[in-house]
Amino acid sequence: MPNAYAMLGLMVVACSGAYLTVAIASVVRFRRRLDAAPRRADLPVTVLKPLCGAEVDLERNLRSFCDQDYGTYQVIFAVRDPHDPAIAVVEALIAAFPDTDIALVVDERVYGANLKISNLANMMPQAKHDILVISDSDMRVGRDYLQTVAATFADPRVGAATCLYSGSAGGGMLSRLGAMFINDWFLPSALIPALRDELTFCFGATMAVRRDALEAFGGFAALADVLADDYMLGNLVTQQGSKVALVPYVVDNVVFEPSLMALFLHEVRWARTIRNVKPMGYALATVTDALPLAVAAAGLFHLAAWPAWAVWSPLAAMIVLRLALHLVVHDTIKGRGTFAPWLIPLRDLLSLCVRIAAYFGTTVHWRDQVLTVRDNSYLEDASLAKVKS
Repeated sequence: MPNAYAMLGLMVVACSGAYLTVAIASVVRFRRRLDAAPRRADLPVTVLKPLCGAEVDLERNLRSFCDQDYGTYQVIFAVRDPHDPAIAVVEALIAAFPDTDIALVVDERVYGANLKISNLANMMPQAKHDILVISDSDMRVGRDYLQTVAATFADPRVGAATCLYSGSAGGGMLSRLGAMFINDWFLPSALIPALRDELTFCFGATMAVRRDALEAFGGFAALADVLADDYMLGNLVTQQGSKVALVPYVVDNVVFEPSLMALFLHEVRWARTIRNVKPMGYALATVTDALPLAVAAAGLFHLAAWPAWAVWSPLAAMIVLRLALHLVVHDTIKGRGTFAPWLIPLRDLLSLCVRIAAYFGTTVHWRDQVLTVRDNSYLEDASLAKVKS
């Protein structure tokens, strides 16, 4: 039995250590791609921005999409509620950028449980251009964003493109923990398949798609009852034989978590979404919970009656690798994220709790909705009266 404990502990440490090593190498490699990114394109672009409510730093986030160093582009904002406070923010931006083609759509029509997708569908009649760039309302970009995204479509094989994103805290410690989840877990783990050019999905920070590729699978209506709309959009594009490209650009996600419960529910929604669309991948991703697994491995080595130095040396090595990943990511995103190595143990413990919670339940909280996730990320919302048009 002691040998069994030792073998299990060694397997755990080896798998987590291998993940951290590959993740660090992937981040370093991606940093080189960022430095060499092409930043010129002349394709007309329409930016679609679905909105709901007056979020923290909303004006700064939206302004960054209106102030682009780019030729021909259009920005469309949309809300469902005619009394949405985001309307005043958009109207102020329209006044502040009179030379930019900005439109506001206020439309209550609902096509499914995913209200964001309803917003996008309602914008399409006003979209003028054939490259559509979709980005969430809590994202912020630099003036070279559209240049870099549009340049990806110079390759005719690309039907859709997407960006990774980093987290920056818009509040206190809880927001910093939320940003660390993005920076230390999402970004490195997403880079591993992305840098092998094996993307079959998009990330919500940026979903850029050719209009004809979108229409070929039924448009936004095909995503109206899907929680993982970003994943599914990219998947449907690749099913047509087109490619999903990773844009060498990191969007800034402004994270604001007002309470521990809000943070937990937000991350459980992410986790259940990923588990639903990639159950095996999510299970294997347990190796990314490196510190909790290293502590568990130390306990197994102790049960195997290993000497103290052999018990604690693997844990020390994992701590060094975990800290190195935190530092490399922070350096890659140029300080936009959250540098807080002292929060790593708390962050990793919370991640383990989220991972466990993801397996116990099928409901997710999304703004004011409580939704049930079925197979293939399809949603049910019994409280939502669907309005078909």
